[in-house]
Amino acid sequence: MRTLITGGIRSGKSAIAENLMGEGTTYVATSPSRPEDTDWAARIQEHRRRRPASWPTVETTDLPSALTALNGPALVDSLGAWLVALLDRLDAWDQPVAQWRGRLDDEVSALVSTWSTCSHDLVAVTDEVGFGGIAEHRSARIHADELGRLNQAIAGVSDRVWLVVAGQVLVVKDSS
Repeated sequence: MRTLITGGIRSGKSAIAENLMGEGTTYVATSPSRPEDTDWAARIQEHRRRRPASWPTVETTDLPSALTALNGPALVDSLGAWLVALLDRLDAWDQPVAQWRGRLDDEVSALVSTWSTCSHDLVAVTDEVGFGGIAEHRSARIHADELGRLNQAIAGVSDRVWLVVAGQVLVVKDSS
């Protein structure tokens, strides 16, 4: 079973994803460390406190490899953080799209392929984009556009897609 859980910031999507998982779950954290950002560190600490201590944690930005190495179910939090790390690595924020589009598409295709063929139960958390206007800044537009494309691709090969609004789940897709 592959489930994509999407929603706005602080909508409750991570807590819902965590409650969906059971014993033996591997928590795959995709956000690079930012020791200088105390607000970010507090968010990470909140997630750590909430999940069971028995869950092993894999911190990586190489999500396809992490999914391939699994021995059981996993919760990925989050696709948006993974995408930011990838766009950073590709230096996409300051380069013309033509310089990084092909490499980004290859990385996303690898993730979608791994997600769709993984034999373990998977849950991924992602931010929903597109409820607002077009962002003023290029980096925000790139992030929103690419996360929207990534979310569509993962949703297309997921069994379930849930949208979380104010802590409430709306079922978008259920092929289970």
